[in-house]
Parts: sequence; C-alpha cells; structure tokens
Amino acid sequence: MKPGTRAKFEARAAVIKAMAHPTRLFIVDELSRGVRCVCELAEMVGADVSTVSRHLSILRNAGIISQEKEGNQIFCSLRVPCVLDFFSCVESVLRGESGKAPRCAR
Repeated sequence: MKPGTRAKFEARAAVIKAMAHPTRLFIVDELSRGVRCVCELAEMVGADVSTVSRHLSILRNAGIISQEKEGNQIFCSLRVPCVLDFFSCVESVLRGESGKAPRCAR
C-alpha cells in the first residue's frame, strides 16, 4: 500500500474508532437532535461530567463534533451531520441486509 493510501485509510479508521463506543454513539445520536450542554449530556448518559468530557474530546479530535463555551457552560453540536448516514448503513447490516449490494451513499 502506498503511503498516501495508507494515510487516507488510517484517517478513516480514526473517525470510525472515535465512534466505536456505545456512549459516543448515543452522544452523536443525541446531537443529531440539536445542540446540547455537556451537563445535559452527562445527565442523559448517566455519567459524571468528566467521563462525558473525555468522550466528547475523542469525538471533537476526530472532527465529528464542535464545542463552544458560553460563560461556564460548554455546548456541543455535530460538526458533520452526514455521520448519521453511517448509522443508516449500520442499521442495514443489523437488519440482515448486508448480503445485498450496499445502498449507502459514498
């Protein structure tokens, strides 16, 4: 594999790896409904703010979410809502449609 090709696939793997946790998948799904405060997300997840902040940091470093500080609160939003298309593809696999030609957008 050429170095440029390897770098492209490593970057893709980093994005997928960032979402490869149930809590982070929940957070992405919740942010698809709108902007949320870190404290709201912590309550929804049922974890302390520091744990949720670590998950958010992973998603932010992968470029999936963005954060803005307003006073003492930090608000999160999806930076790339198209990541939800990945969820549709995963749901197709879970429904057993993986044997068919994929219909996911590229």
